[in-house]
Amino acid sequence: MAFSHTLEDVGGVDLVFYVIGGDIGKRSAGLVRAGGMLVTIAGPPEAQPAEGLAVDFVVEADRAQLGEVVQRFRDGRLRTNIGQIANLDNAVAAFNPTERIKGRTIIRFRP
Repeated sequence: MAFSHTLEDVGGVDLVFYVIGGDIGKRSAGLVRAGGMLVTIAGPPEAQPAEGLAVDFVVEADRAQLGEVVQRFRDGRLRTNIGQIANLDNAVAAFNPTERIKGRTIIRFRP
């Protein structure tokens, strides 16, 4: 399946979380709007947002901690606030809604 959109079609965003670095990481930095944040677990970012922050961190998986996260979710103590879910083909429209949507926007990469 071929997509007709490029990464830059998404426009300015509040948060970019990337895990692969390289060219995608450099291009992603340009998507962060003023006051936004670029977060990476792929090492120090190769590019900085023009008017935002860049943060890198290392995560070491711990079975007990991951188990606690799962238990909190099951107990209803960890909740998500999802406003809409859109396919990648509709990402541009999803991030430029005609009406205010409460909650986070999730972009699904697979149908």
